[in-house]
Amino acid sequence: MSSTDMLQVISKNGKAKRGAEPNLPKKTLLAMYEAMMQTRLLDERMINLQRQGRIGFYVPSTGEEAAQVGSCMALDDTDWLFPSYRVPGLFLMRGVDIQHLVANCFGNEADLCKGRQMPVHYAFAEHKLVSISSPIGTHIIHATGLAMAQKLKKDKGISAVYFGDGGTSSNDFHSGLNFAGVAKAPVLFICTNNQWAISVPIEKQTASETIAIKGEAYGMPGVRVDGNDVLAVYDACKKAADRARKGDGPTLIELMTYRRGPHSSSDDPTRYRGNQADEWLDRDPILRFRKYLEVADMWSEKQETELIERLKAGINAEVKKGEAAGQPSLETMFTDVYANVPPHLREQYENLVRDEGTGHEPDPDAAFPL
Repeated sequence: MSSTDMLQVISKNGKAKRGAEPNLPKKTLLAMYEAMMQTRLLDERMINLQRQGRIGFYVPSTGEEAAQVGSCMALDDTDWLFPSYRVPGLFLMRGVDIQHLVANCFGNEADLCKGRQMPVHYAFAEHKLVSISSPIGTHIIHATGLAMAQKLKKDKGISAVYFGDGGTSSNDFHSGLNFAGVAKAPVLFICTNNQWAISVPIEKQTASETIAIKGEAYGMPGVRVDGNDVLAVYDACKKAADRARKGDGPTLIELMTYRRGPHSSSDDPTRYRGNQADEWLDRDPILRFRKYLEVADMWSEKQETELIERLKAGINAEVKKGEAAGQPSLETMFTDVYANVPPHLREQYENLVRDEGTGHEPDPDAAFPL
């Protein structure tokens, strides 16, 4: 299969291509479907909260759930992941509690970052999820570096880095793939090609026939996948991961999907694109996978209703707790940074308490920076 062909397992009518299905048990398939639905419902709830003025910022991923869930299912818990800011399904698949994702968007005292990180920029070292960075592409070279270290240490794990089509124009994309190719680093470069880099369409992003074909220039395979087909995503990523574990080096994986919503809650996509999103509605990854499960007698309307009700109830409960949580105290500006607060910061803290008090009263009229 060349880097210009596109791997697909499930057709739009829900039927799998003969001999193309990965060998996954029913339990795993249903877990993947639940994770995709949970990702969609969480996105819908959080973007609604932002529109209501209850949180300041959010980055939705509607339409990209298969790319997140399928790829993560193909990786092991020993693998390090370098996420982009549009992959909530990745965190859910790794077992991150929704309360931490919600708290981050509120920036409250329950937030592990105590409100000092951008919303939707999570960090969970215990789950081997590296902190998300806003600058595009910078984490690509970081993933390569960690993978090179894994190889030197004979570590059992590999690395995987997620970025969009716009990220392939960054300097670090070239540096990361070049180093990885030369060193045969065990890393997966997972490009979610959702057709838009904010307002820049893919045809203005690159003159290459595909993004996957770029891998050939760096001495690695490039694989192009239907990113709305969760089983195709799983299959491609599992084979690339197995290849990396055997010492055969990196793979560039292009997942073809579509960003149905805005770039972020601060973006208005109607200003730069027409009705293109409507064309992708019948390619919805959740709808396609549900048809597959129904055709295989693994899913029913009753199960669908029960699942949605349960997931919505869980998300709503965490939102309620998130809104009830207080703001991070001023003291955390100092005590949550150093294990032992140095004398000069202790003095600053004492001066702050004396002059300002210990309360935290944000300006409700302050504009969000992005």
